[in-house]
Amino acid sequence: MLTKSSARIFFLGGTIVTFLIFIGLSWHTLSKDIPHRTHQEKLTPSVIAGKRLFEANNCMGCHTIMGEGGYYAPELTKVVERRGEAYIKVVLGSKMPWAPRGRKMVAYGFNEMQAQELYDFLKWVGEMDLNGFPPKPNYKSTINTK
Repeated sequence: MLTKSSARIFFLGGTIVTFLIFIGLSWHTLSKDIPHRTHQEKLTPSVIAGKRLFEANNCMGCHTIMGEGGYYAPELTKVVERRGEAYIKVVLGSKMPWAPRGRKMVAYGFNEMQAQELYDFLKWVGEMDLNGFPPKPNYKSTINTK
């Protein structure tokens, strides 16, 4: 059984050790992990302009990116891998609203340069090391064929 003073020392020691571990892991993440995983060296003015367009047009109001945002429209983290450059640019430059699978996409009618900037941003996001996020879908049939 611990005495009151032993319990206090045990609590303070554990708190200090845990705090130091937290500070060390935070430093490691911010100084080494994030720059390595995000490929900051590939940040170009076009990628930054695409991010600004993404934010200015509130794309996260409907879409998710890296797990954050609205769940109305498709996840955009790996959209370049799934759809390709031509499809993305056609969708972004569309002058008419369209409704794939019943969900209406606003017609932003971006010009060619804006569409390229948004594409560059989405491509940069898709090349980040996100520890396997989003997971690859399992397309195994769930229908019992017996």
